[in-house]
Amino acid sequence: MRVALDTNVLAYAEGTNGPAKKEAALDLIQTLPQGSTVLPAQTLGELFNVLVRKARRPAASARAAILSWQDAFPVLDTSAAVIASAADLATDHQLGIWDAVVLAAAAEAECRLLLSEDLQEGFTWRGVTVTNPFSPHRHLLLAALFE
Repeated sequence: MRVALDTNVLAYAEGTNGPAKKEAALDLIQTLPQGSTVLPAQTLGELFNVLVRKARRPAASARAAILSWQDAFPVLDTSAAVIASAADLATDHQLGIWDAVVLAAAAEAECRLLLSEDLQEGFTWRGVTVTNPFSPHRHLLLAALFE
């Protein structure tokens, strides 16, 4: 099962919301089956922004972080088809365009799950189901992935 990570998972793993969230995010990422995880390119851009603006890291440090994530996992391109699908998704389901780009990239890559704390739990579009990996009640698909 292919899984895409949203920006908040990466930001937490970088320690932007304290040590408890960092530990939870790193545990989650390390528990995912090897070869199952991908990153929409949009998440790396958003992560850079979060690290510089919210975490107040120097740009060079934020760049190093996104390059490290890029080395760790395959990155999904934001193609013209992804943008067109994202515009449809944003229009039809009232999502913000950048969240829609992340979800559309995951769908284009045939992911089954998008792990995100920001989108509606259980929302499914083109075979991709959004679930909050930090929820105390794990979605059945995520629980099955860990078994």
